[in-house]
Amino acid sequence: MNIHPVVKEISAIFSNQGKQVYLVGGAVRDLLRSRKAKDWDLATDALPDEVIAFFKEKSGPGGKPLGFVIPTGIKHGTVTVHFRGNEFEVTTFRADKGYSDGRRPDTVEFGVSIDEDLARRDFTMNAAAYKLPEGPLTDPFNGCADIKAKLIRSVGNPVERFAEDGLRPVRAMRFASQLGFQVDDAVLAAIPAALPLTAKVAPERMRDELDKIIMSPEPSAAFLLMEKTGLLELILPDLAACRGVDQKGFHRFDVLEHSLLACDFAARENAPREVRLAAIFHDLGKKTTRKLGDKGVWTFHQHEEESSRLAKEIMLNFRYPNAVMDKVCHLIEEHMFHYEDNWTDAAVRRFIIRAGEEDLPDLYALRRADAYGTAKTEPAPDFLLPLTRRVEKVLAGSRALSLKDLAVTGYDLKEAHVKPGKHMGIILNELLEAVIDDPSLNTREKLIQIAANINERYSV
Repeated sequence: MNIHPVVKEISAIFSNQGKQVYLVGGAVRDLLRSRKAKDWDLATDALPDEVIAFFKEKSGPGGKPLGFVIPTGIKHGTVTVHFRGNEFEVTTFRADKGYSDGRRPDTVEFGVSIDEDLARRDFTMNAAAYKLPEGPLTDPFNGCADIKAKLIRSVGNPVERFAEDGLRPVRAMRFASQLGFQVDDAVLAAIPAALPLTAKVAPERMRDELDKIIMSPEPSAAFLLMEKTGLLELILPDLAACRGVDQKGFHRFDVLEHSLLACDFAARENAPREVRLAAIFHDLGKKTTRKLGDKGVWTFHQHEEESSRLAKEIMLNFRYPNAVMDKVCHLIEEHMFHYEDNWTDAAVRRFIIRAGEEDLPDLYALRRADAYGTAKTEPAPDFLLPLTRRVEKVLAGSRALSLKDLAVTGYDLKEAHVKPGKHMGIILNELLEAVIDDPSLNTREKLIQIAANINERYSV
């Protein structure tokens, strides 16, 4: 295995103290897949207090400490070691006893072997360990064979594994989309019985898994498995309700399939998290806004507003940061724009203002994803090109897109005998509207004159 030099150096610290240390978890799995490891998690027979002492005493030139330890989960044998600019989660070999809360073990037993430690893990692909610094590999549950077969299989009985942590069924779905693996039939069959426990998982933990699914190469792989096992109805019922909501017209798929295709396209385009979330949520409101028109064609008037509302409820429930939630809802609300060549420059400026100049690239990305999901067809290379060119031309010219771009300020209006307060705010907004229609008006002299006329009108 291609072990990072710093990992070998940190392993020497344990070896010099007569302790065993193994590389475990995702790093082993990734290295066995010939991928670059991201997280270097370690397991050792050293107790947490011993690990803390190892690094407290380790120093470099001039006596400066090379690392420090944070007791992140010391009750369960886990500390986080910061060493040479890297972070390592180090856990003492342990056996877990009882999971009354469906999340953490009631008691932890230290002093067990590496094989016993691996027996408490979720899936076989995560239950192999590489003894540092030079091996051998310990693989008591044939995780290597499952990795080669691209199979997600539980360590032992999946019903028992899921009873220990209600998030594990969702993790199985996430790994399927992240790694492109198949989920073992026994694992899938065990999920429905685990749903009551999954329902108790903390929103923040669920959000983190959903984010990892969204950011995977193919999010739909996870969501379709979630639908099959009942997880989607439990976790995202508004999304699950989109199944069977036909759209007709240019749409080849129901709303759920369309949304999954849009999200997959956004993933392929390497779009940011907010765009991917907007893609999966952008049509949630179609179920409740759908009406059959006179010509037998479904309509979904103002579904973007309802979709934004539902997306906000979902993200509030999962404790998303306000900035993420606001961005996603904004993209959903604005995704239904329809550009026509007869738009005036003023109309283009108003589109920029409404969409937000800084959000235009993400809004374009969402619209491309939406278009792909209509018929599973790549958008034409010049898709949106007429609009983007118009936008670029307008932005290269007038910058009067907000009050701060006006050639006058409230102080200028005050000098022109406009009283401060709400009245002044109204006049400033009218000046902005005038400049949006005709940027040539954005001079101090012209705006003062317009303001005087408006002020006189309001005075009358």
